[in-house]
Order: sequence, then C-alpha cells, then structure tokens
Amino acid sequence: MTVNQIVMECLQIALLIAVAPLFVGWVRMLKCWAQSRSTASLFQPYRDLLKLFSKDVILAENASWIFRFTPYLVFGTVILSGAVVPMLTTKLPLSPSADVIVLVGLFAIARFFTALAGMDIGTAFGGMGSSREMMVASLAEPAMLMAIFTVSLVNQSTSLSHIAEVMYSGHAVLKPSLAFAFIAFILITLAETGRIPVDNPSTHLELTMLHEAMILEYSGRHLALIEWAGMMKLFLFMALGSALFVPWGIARSDSLLMGLMAGVLLLLKVGASGVVLVLIETGLAKMRLFRLTEFLGSAFLMATLGMLSFFILE
Repeated sequence: MTVNQIVMECLQIALLIAVAPLFVGWVRMLKCWAQSRSTASLFQPYRDLLKLFSKDVILAENASWIFRFTPYLVFGTVILSGAVVPMLTTKLPLSPSADVIVLVGLFAIARFFTALAGMDIGTAFGGMGSSREMMVASLAEPAMLMAIFTVSLVNQSTSLSHIAEVMYSGHAVLKPSLAFAFIAFILITLAETGRIPVDNPSTHLELTMLHEAMILEYSGRHLALIEWAGMMKLFLFMALGSALFVPWGIARSDSLLMGLMAGVLLLLKVGASGVVLVLIETGLAKMRLFRLTEFLGSAFLMATLGMLSFFILE
C-alpha cells in the first residue's frame, strides 16, 4: 500500500460524496427539459440537504435504537461500497477485498436495516413499504448476482479491479454473454435505485410508494443522511456499470495524474448514463406493484441467458 493509493482512495470517496447530489440535479434537469417543464437549479439537491441538516430531528416515542441507527448505517455502507468500486483506479488499498459478492452484501445490509426502521415505528405506511421493498429485493438480488456472476465467468474472477483490468485490455468485449448481462444490469439498476418503472422517487402517493414509505417518519439530519445515501447509491450504480462494462479511462496505476484524468472521464460517462436514464423514465410509466415480478423476472432471465450463452458459445 503506497501513499498514492491512499490518496486515490480518499479522492474517490470525496468524489462520490460531493458529486452524487450534482448528478441527481443533472437527471432532474434533463427530465424537466424532456417534458418541456421549467427546471430548478443544478445545485438544488445541495440546498435540499442543507435545509434538512438545519432542521431538528423529531422522533416518535416508541422509536428504538434501530430507527436512530439506520440513517448512519445506510450512509456508512454506501461510503464503504464506494471505496471498493474501482471508479478512478484499479490499484486501490481495498482492491483485494473488492469482491462483487461483498458489494451485494453491503447493499443488502442497508436495505435490511431500512426495512426494519420502516416497521419499527409501527405505522401502516412503514410496514407496507418494508414489505414491498423486501418483495423487490427477493427478486432483484438474485438477478444482480446472476448478472455479475456472468461477468465474473467471462473475466475469470469476482474481483472488481481484476474485471475492470481484463475488460480494459479488450480480451472480453463483444461477447453475447456480456450483452445479456448488460441488459440485466440496466433493469436491476432501475429496481435497486428506485427509479421508474419500478418506483417513483418524486411521489408520496401511498398506493405507489416503495422506498419513500419506509422513510416517512424520518426528519432533520436523519432524513438528510438517507436522501444523500440514495443519491450516492444512484451515482455508484452508474460508476459500477462503467467499471464492469465500459472501464476505459480507469487508471491501472496509482498515478495521481492518471487518476484525475479518470475522474474527468468518469463524470462524462456518468453524465451520459444520466441521459439514458432520463430517456428510459420519460418513455415508461410507473408499473403496478404486481407487474414488478415480470420486470425483475425478465432481468433474471437475461442474466441466466448470459450465463448459458457463455457455456454454450464461448
């Protein structure tokens, strides 16, 4: 472990924390433009977070330690996930432990405690949102594991850094298995980040809420941490897709100059991903709850076809 590697790790985490709200503002702005509506400032998410941090926390009388602890745990797990995904360089101090299974486990821990917090207060909306979130998770997590296992088979490793290096070298491009896995990953990203058609992050209608129903009782800094973690998770999934399927530009050394160049390219790729996300959300409507099984089943089917095509064609 060198000093440059530690600096690159700190820069990567700082980039995730600082740019994630900007990416959400970019997506909202593009969506308003696509729908011919007036848009807020690109920096509006920062103002929203500052406003929430300045407000007092209101807790229910029967709130346990789970309800109080969950915002910090969710924020911390997303930060830890951002530390193991090779966004700027593959030579990270945590690269030996940057396994895709660990990454899925970190997301599962955050979801599990959020669902517990939603049920902790005992409100109807919280329990409803938690049950819906667990239903989506039971379908999304196997599909995500299957898609990532397909990419791992192609690259002969479950290490994110190794996958990025092999993909960068060009030995695993233009394969049918990766095409199926990429389609599955797009569908899973929409489900994991609560975007249309799986969920609508801008609504509070009780008949359509999934993630929002679990956090209705949060306020102040607790709500700010959860909202900030959601923004970082969206940015992280875009960066993860970039590392798995289009890693070109990621530094393969611990050079600070190469890392800065990789950061610029990452912002360009994530910005382009935001355009694709807006096109998907503008062209689709929110699905009914019981249609989500078909949507996520399609993601699992695509990932399974990718794995089968690897064994049959490659």
